[in-house]
Order: sequence, then structure tokens, then C-alpha cells
Amino acid sequence: MVNDYKKHDLFGKTLLQKIALTAPFQFDFPVTEQACFLYVLQGEFKYQVDTNEINIPANYSLLLNCITSGKQIHSVNPESKCEIVIVTFYPDILKKIYDRELPMLLHAPKNIISNKSNEKINNDFLIRKYIEGLLFYFENPTLINEDILVLKLKEIILLLSQTQNVEAIQIILSQLFSPATYTFKQVIEANLFSQLTIEQLAEQNNLSVSSFKREFAKIYNDSPANYIKNKRLERAAELLVVSDQRITDIAFDCGFNDLANFTKSFSDKYGVTPTNYRNGAKK
Repeated sequence: MVNDYKKHDLFGKTLLQKIALTAPFQFDFPVTEQACFLYVLQGEFKYQVDTNEINIPANYSLLLNCITSGKQIHSVNPESKCEIVIVTFYPDILKKIYDRELPMLLHAPKNIISNKSNEKINNDFLIRKYIEGLLFYFENPTLINEDILVLKLKEIILLLSQTQNVEAIQIILSQLFSPATYTFKQVIEANLFSQLTIEQLAEQNNLSVSSFKREFAKIYNDSPANYIKNKRLERAAELLVVSDQRITDIAFDCGFNDLANFTKSFSDKYGVTPTNYRNGAKK
């Protein structure tokens, strides 16, 4: 149930919202072609992706790409209350306020293929201070004007570009301007030699780990861990023969972050250590 609702519009569209909710509640994001930044002032809400539920507690936030409609947040328990502030990003408004050049955060990152559409943002001091500033204007609506709203929108873009979640945030926001939906296989093949874990690969496909593993087995007829490890070892074997890179560098470039683990996995597959494999190939 919505107990209190306040908003500020910019160029005829809802930019800022402050909503007080009492359980049981659900709040919909039915409008497409936008992204939303949701900050929890008090209480907690949950957002469901596939079969995974992401809980967002007080002082944390969720960046959500709403290009696909029908997304919702829900109450955590029957007696919970939640108060949130929402900043909405519209591509046409962003283009208007950045009349010369969109900031890098809104450009598609190079060499990254991902369908990721949400990111939980940790408790950030500067973002908390930003939200405190917004609360002043919700309490004093006569002081707000178009110029201030434009400044506040640019400010949150700047702050998001400085968080530890910036890579995921850029993927999500850039989809407003360069929408792309990659196939499951495209996401896997593009990330085969990255340092991403199975959990992170599932996130790139907007799937829970269990659903990701089922889809992977259906397409590749193998488990993600086994298939990816074999592909990385095959690539490492090629590099040992054709390059003069250090073995440590080859291991890292092929997605292994531990040399001992790489050496053992390589020896198990090929029957020799990486060093002996390289020496044997060069005789």
C-alpha cells in the first residue's frame, strides 16, 4: 500500500519520486525505454530476477534497466515498511541535457557482451549525501526548478560513474542508447577467457545460477565448469606453443587466477606440466 507519494517532473516526465510503502506492496515499472535508480531510505524491498531474489536494505540502492516492461519490487515480509527515492533516466532527456556529448557512463563499453539489467549498489557515502539533498527539495517543493533538476540529474550520473559498480552501471545505462540483446551463446563465448565466475556469468545472462546451468547443459551438453575449464586449457595449450608469454601470464589470460590450479588442471588434461608441454612442442 502506498502511504505517501511525492514527485518532481522534468520536461513533462517524472524524474524524481519519493514513495512510502507499507506491506504487502508491489511497485511496478511498466514504462519501457528507461532506467531507474532506487534508493532505500528505510525498510527493505526485494527484486526478483528469474528465480533469484535480491534484497535491497536501507542505504543501499538498485539500478534497474526497464527497457523490458513488467518489472516489479515487492515487500520483504508482511509487516515491513519501506521508503524509497527513485531517479528515472530517460534517453531523450539525457540527450537534451548533454547537448554536446554524452558522458562515458552512457556509452556502450568496448569488448563487453552482456545482457545484465540490474545492479545492487553498496552503501555509498556520496550517494547518501546526494539523497539527503533530494529530500530537502521534496520537503520544500517551491524551491525546485528546471535548472536544479537538470543539475541533480547530472550529479547522480557523475556519482554513479565513481562507484565500485561502475562497469555494471555502464552496461545497464548504455543500453538506453545502444540496445542490444545477445544470445546465451554469444555471452558465453565472449566471456570464456575472462575471470568471471559461474555466478557472474549467470548474472550477465540475467539468470539464476540454477537456470543458467540448465540452459548451459541444454546448449552445450556439458556443465559450465567443465566446458569452460576445457576451453581455457585448450587455449592455454595453443598459446604455450605459438607465443613466448610467461606461463603465469598465459594462465591469467585464459581465465585462471591461480597458477597452481592452472598447472594441476593442465597436467590432468594433457599428462604433462605446462613447461614440459611447451618444451616438447619446440623440439
